[in-house]
Amino acid sequence: MILTGALRVAAASTSARAAVLSRAAIPMGMQIRNYSGHSETFEEFNARYVQFFDGVQDLFELQRGLNNAFAQDLVPSPEVIEKALQASRRVNDYATAVRVFEGLKAKVENAKQYEQYLQYLEPLRKELGVDLREELYH
Repeated sequence: MILTGALRVAAASTSARAAVLSRAAIPMGMQIRNYSGHSETFEEFNARYVQFFDGVQDLFELQRGLNNAFAQDLVPSPEVIEKALQASRRVNDYATAVRVFEGLKAKVENAKQYEQYLQYLEPLRKELGVDLREELYH
């Protein structure tokens, strides 16, 4: 069962961003089986990967974390993607930052969800100077 669900756009009251994505389609407390056979909730998954990407200090560790996060049967939350992008730039690997968006595009259910992620991540993407593959190769 794919747990990606529909993304919902809601107004952000204190944020400079125009939209905030949420994972409304995943019921609160739903258990997700990860690659090691243990179960965790979507919230625990997000917290684990946000913390993981905050602590990444080298390229190998970053790529290992991305492989594990994208191997799950769900789309990582926007917060996880933000931390992965920041980690990519922290370890000075531009190519991995671009590949994060490629992985995201392959993981979402449809083009509309990908556009919502792009809209949400646009300020960070511009701040970090990360182009999309579509922008690099017309």
